[in-house]
Amino acid sequence: MSVDMDSKQHAIVIDPSYEVFNKNKLFDLTDPVLNRDGQLMPFHRLHSGLAEQGIAINTADLLFEGKVGADIKHYYSLGILKNIEQLKSRRDVSLKGFLIMEPPVIAPELYKALPSLTADFEHVYVHNTIGDGYSLQGVDQSKLRKLYVPQPYKGVLEQFWTKAGRLNRVVVINGNHKPISRTGELYSKRIEAMAALARLNAVDLYGSGWEKWWARRSWWLPYWLNRSALMSISQGACASKYETLSRYRFCLCFENTQMAGYVTEKIFDCLYAGTIPLYLGAPDIDSLIPSAAYIDCRKFVSWDEMWHELNGMSENKVNAIREAGRAFLGSEEYLKYYNSLPEIMR
Repeated sequence: MSVDMDSKQHAIVIDPSYEVFNKNKLFDLTDPVLNRDGQLMPFHRLHSGLAEQGIAINTADLLFEGKVGADIKHYYSLGILKNIEQLKSRRDVSLKGFLIMEPPVIAPELYKALPSLTADFEHVYVHNTIGDGYSLQGVDQSKLRKLYVPQPYKGVLEQFWTKAGRLNRVVVINGNHKPISRTGELYSKRIEAMAALARLNAVDLYGSGWEKWWARRSWWLPYWLNRSALMSISQGACASKYETLSRYRFCLCFENTQMAGYVTEKIFDCLYAGTIPLYLGAPDIDSLIPSAAYIDCRKFVSWDEMWHELNGMSENKVNAIREAGRAFLGSEEYLKYYNSLPEIMR
């Protein structure tokens, strides 16, 4: 991890996705709420690695407050558009990278901004560079780079992975949300699967907001058609994803959309805890994560068929899938995710 140096003093600046991470809280592991389930560990490792090289890194609010004193500030945005115009005119700021973590069903405005982003930034990091799920019209494709979503841990979490006596059930850990765009979304498919598994008494749901029928997030047909089933399996929010996962044999692991390259923390959370992912999302998932480490839901014609296979799965088969996940987390291929931020900010 390095930044090209000359006689001038250089620093890195990151514009966090949410203001709660300002004041350098993006790199601070001490807040149990902000660092829930280790989500800030990739940024903390980045901060520590740069500090060893004598390179300062700060959140962007400190740049705007005049508290970053380097001659050249290398600016990276985690999906924040509002500050770009004022930074373009600053000779002491280099617009290095724009990272689009969210898919079009959540943040369509970021994909609409791609023509200007690729004009302004040295590189723009997206889940795929081929325009799957978004338009390449007016986009400088030479600026696009594949984004590997940064992951916190190297290897399994032994205290969770080794937990015995797991429930032969499916767990779902998702809050109640609805997509901004319906194109390619999997929110409704997740609800459909949960409702079907509820009828089989095979699933438990953890997450906030499912009981709030009056909330805007509940104002769509899939929620109301299946509300009774959802309420019957809802267990409320969970304090720790990993502890909850470790109590179950299987996890319904659906991304928010079907888009090439779009692989988020959901499947990695399962692998860390030794819970078998029932995956639906990136159509090219088998080129990103070994197919032996998860169950691809596309192979089933119905949720009943899926549960029939899961319910009759042998211990040898269960252990083989879990061990394949462990092997992947210890492989060179996994380092693309673990070392994602240092590679971007080399």
